[in-house]
Formats: sequence, C-alpha cells, structure tokens
Amino acid sequence: MCTWRWRIIGARLVPLLMLALLSGSGFAQDEPEAEEIPYSRDGADTCLACHDDAATLAMFKNPHGRPSNAHGPFGQGQLQCEACHGPGGLHSRRVRRGRERPPVIEFGSDKATPVAQQNAQCATCHESSLGAGWHSGAHNSDEIACADCHSNHVRHDPVLVRVTQTGVCTSCHLELRLSEVQPYGHLADGQLACTDCHGVHDAAGPADLVRHTANQTCYQCHAEKRGPFLWEHAPVVEDCMSCHTPHGSMHPGMLERRGPLACQS
Repeated sequence: MCTWRWRIIGARLVPLLMLALLSGSGFAQDEPEAEEIPYSRDGADTCLACHDDAATLAMFKNPHGRPSNAHGPFGQGQLQCEACHGPGGLHSRRVRRGRERPPVIEFGSDKATPVAQQNAQCATCHESSLGAGWHSGAHNSDEIACADCHSNHVRHDPVLVRVTQTGVCTSCHLELRLSEVQPYGHLADGQLACTDCHGVHDAAGPADLVRHTANQTCYQCHAEKRGPFLWEHAPVVEDCMSCHTPHGSMHPGMLERRGPLACQS
C-alpha cells in the first residue's frame, strides 16, 4: 500500500484512539450523582393514607409509636415511620400504570431489603443493646434479621415477654419444640425463659450461653451443686449435660436416661 494511504488512515485513527483513551481515563466527565431520595411531605399521615390496617395501627400502642417517648421514632421532631423505613418521598408519589412503586426498607429475612441494611437501621437506635458479641455471634453470622425475632407493630413484643418468648425462639429452633411438652424440664412448665440461659445479643459461652461454660450457667440457679465436695463425680465437674437435658426430658431430674441406666451408660 502506498505511503500516502497509510498517512491518511493514521490521521483518521489517531483522533479515534485519543477519544477512546480519554473516555476511560480520569479526564472523562464524572457520572451524575444519584438523586437523593426525599422524605414524604406529611410524615406518618402520608403513610397511613394507605397503611391503615389494624396490624400497622397497633404500633401506636408500643414504645416505638408513642409520641410521649422522646427517644422513639414518633417523639417530637423525629421522622416517624421514615425513621425506620427510610425516606418515602418517592414511594408515596403516584406511579404510572405498569411501573413498580419505589421501595422503602422492609423488615424480615424474607424481604427484598438486605438483612445487613435492615439490622443497621435498627442499630442506629439500639446499638448499645447489641453488645460486642453480636457482630461475631451465630445470629448475625447466619444473617438473622432483627425483625425475625422482634415485632414492633404490636402492643407487646412477644420475644420480650417471658410467657411467649419460647414460642418465638422455637419457631426457628424446631428441635426444641418437643421440649415444651416434656414432663420434666425448664421449658416444660415455663419456669425459665430462653434468655435466662442464652444471651442472643452478646453471649459469653458456646451455644450463646450467658456464662463461659454450661456448668457456670447452671450454677446461677443451682449454686448448691457447685462444690467443691470431698467426693466429686467426674462427669458432674466436667459438664452438667453429661447426664441432664436442660430443655426437657421424659425422666425425673431431667436425666437423659432413668436412674441406673444413666449411671451404667
């Protein structure tokens, strides 16, 4: 090919190459920033125009919805519903037919909002309630949402009431449901709540126990078994659960097996 033709081709290619390089470099124009989502104009009144069902209105009977609670979402000068669910200015606008309504933060592990975002929203107010152990604990590692255990749109949160707490916990821990109907055990007669032994937010020991070992946890109530004794049975010193099933048992004393069989095993 003639030299002059190469010069013509080069003259045409160089500007194109320069444009391609500039578009991928720092000289390219910055992308426009995402539009900041506004808050709704009338706060809770905007939300309640659609969400006026009994389940939502029950929130005004608990601390989250009481205007008298200065630290709650509905305290004076607070953001009301949007304190938890995020800015709803776009969500509350009219939507063209065929288009989906822009979402707000929804709570529960079955919702579209990522669990980490949900829990971070709760932690903006309840960080001090979590404790250092929450971030390395089993519930956080398994991406359990706060709303999987807590209910904020009811008069009394069931997981915070002793008589209903076990039902909330066993909705996930299905293997313990049978313990509630066993004749002997801590769950059988409702004498203990799960959080008497387990610290789900900031646990010290294995299985989210409130103390570093099972025995130390048991000694909180059974101090007379602590010892030291002159003659101590080795399994007792090692682990109470070598012989006992604390959640529930068919045998007296919450033994794994009846009398002689327990010892002979």
